[in-house]
Amino acid sequence: MTSSYTDQFIQHTGIALPIICGPMYPCSNPELVAAVSAAGGLGVVQPISLTYVHGYDFVKGLQYIRTLTRKPIGMNALIEQSNQRYHQRMVQWVELALQEGVRFFITSLGKPDWVVQRVHAAGGVVYHDVTETKWAQKAMDAGVDGLIAVNNRAGGHAGARSMQVLYDELQSCNLPLICAGGISTPEEYQQALRMGYAGIQMGTRFIATSECNAPMLYKQAIVNAKEIDIVLSERVSGTPVSLIRTPFIDRMGLKPTRFEQWMLHGQQRKYLMRTIYMLKSLWKLKQAVLDKTGSRDYWQAGKSVAGINSIDSVKDILPRFAKDSSILR
Repeated sequence: MTSSYTDQFIQHTGIALPIICGPMYPCSNPELVAAVSAAGGLGVVQPISLTYVHGYDFVKGLQYIRTLTRKPIGMNALIEQSNQRYHQRMVQWVELALQEGVRFFITSLGKPDWVVQRVHAAGGVVYHDVTETKWAQKAMDAGVDGLIAVNNRAGGHAGARSMQVLYDELQSCNLPLICAGGISTPEEYQQALRMGYAGIQMGTRFIATSECNAPMLYKQAIVNAKEIDIVLSERVSGTPVSLIRTPFIDRMGLKPTRFEQWMLHGQQRKYLMRTIYMLKSLWKLKQAVLDKTGSRDYWQAGKSVAGINSIDSVKDILPRFAKDSSILR
């Protein structure tokens, strides 16, 4: 049987399957978001990806997704507040998303209190990305409704703990916990639900789909990669980010230079260094996705590549998970 937390998560989202397509910069194109929601999961809009990479006005992008599916969608709010201009843009995006009917939000970084207050006032819910108890407590103090538990097999910003250790650490929070990291097969999904997770979040599995508009060489790299090919780079944002090891990544290096280390260890300097990292990485990742030749091999992926053996349609992938859900219900 699924847990009461799974039922609570499904009630929070209005979806049929407790599966989130994790918000991905730069891979969350509108067609992918819509396809996951249409198939019974939850597609989540990543606003920087929607506007900066895929070129949509934010509201028009949401409205375009609505022409593809009327099923629920979510939005990711990165709430880093060191850049005031970016913070104001995010405040505006949250407000516009609420006006367009979005009621499920995933917050990342920073303190989510202002998002929680605004979304709750509109009758919505907020889940927050966490990697350990310290961040979970801050999120709970802000009043979040659930937690995205990011483990050490995740793509993008990975945690330091295994799926099991992180669950054991967070289960006392008494909130729905979503397992994020290392899942790409129905068997791994089953394992997470049996462990007690309310649902799962997948990212890498959805990049290797026909609905994602990443370059074919990126998708094929995911299919070809083994778990050992996933490396952690500290030169994307200043904190570990999972990437497929490629010649470009080898040339770039995984560790900060001495100058970058000095910048990152200063209270004021670290914000400047992280901003520099972010701007450089946004550009490189954007170019990697828009370059259909695949020559810019700067590709994010998690260790779930181990279970991905083909490029499939979302319409074919999610029914496999739905079949296994019936075993647990």
